Amino acid sequence: MKPYIFITRKLPNDIVDQLSLRYEVSMWGYEDIAVPKERLLQEAAKANALLTMLSEQVSEEVLSAGPNLKVVANMAVGYDNVDVNTAAKKGIAVCNTPDVLTDSTADLTFGLMLAAGRRMVESSEYIKQNKWQSWSPMLLAGQDIHHKTLGIFGMGKIGEAVAQRAKGFNMKVIYHNRTRKTEQEQRLGAKFCSFTELIQSADFVVCLAPLTDETRKAFTYEIFKQMKNTAVFINASRGGLVDEQGLLTALQTGEITAAGLDVFEREPISADHPLLKLPNVVALPHIGSSSRETRMAMMQLCVDNIIAVLSGEKPPALVNQDWKPKN
Repeated sequence: MKPYIFITRKLPNDIVDQLSLRYEVSMWGYEDIAVPKERLLQEAAKANALLTMLSEQVSEEVLSAGPNLKVVANMAVGYDNVDVNTAAKKGIAVCNTPDVLTDSTADLTFGLMLAAGRRMVESSEYIKQNKWQSWSPMLLAGQDIHHKTLGIFGMGKIGEAVAQRAKGFNMKVIYHNRTRKTEQEQRLGAKFCSFTELIQSADFVVCLAPLTDETRKAFTYEIFKQMKNTAVFINASRGGLVDEQGLLTALQTGEITAAGLDVFEREPISADHPLLKLPNVVALPHIGSSSRETRMAMMQLCVDNIIAVLSGEKPPALVNQDWKPKN
């Protein structure tokens, strides 16, 4: 029998056909509706490979549902939705899609900085609502991005790409990371600093760290209170790094000026989410890597990861590095 693959979201035929030529493939038939947990468990019980989205919780229950699962190919650079420890114990390869989305996510992160700092969305709504009656000197005045201090929390590859873009705006770049990166400091002109120095000194605080036990709710109201009251907070990583009630309070009380958010604690959010009621919040539906070119590259990497593992080879993007192909 051919190995069985389950794909948790509808993907283009060009991608699916590469798997169908080799394997038996089943796919959840919706682009914008997450696969129900019950269906995921049913499929995991018989699958040799799962191609998952970040919206799926690939828990111990899912990983233990069947005896034949060999690989989980997660279409994201982050993998906090996958129980990697359980997968490692069971000899299941966990794969992700790093590198191919770095530049696209950095572009969007910088776009959030510009939009929130210069009040672009608010200004667009202003004119659409027919409020623009005359030019005035301080109409919807935001703040400059150029020559300001950018503080990056999480200097991975996306953080480095954001720092590279900041050079073109003559920004001073400071960063906090679990490990210091001296080579990147020299190349990017960035300065390593403590978390406290970063939040107190930066004009734009950009959150790009992965979601871990150490980083969960790293940004609370007490942290926002330490920022400049002119600071703009950007989160393009994971919503779980932020205490949303603390952020809401900080924005309402003027502890910080604005926020640009591509991610939220629980996704998707509804239109009545309290953060969406604030004019100084730019909110996006988790589209950091959502360019046509990048999403296709992410899908292709998932396919390459699955084919490699099921062929008994090491995949190109392996999360649990201790995993080894079985003879």
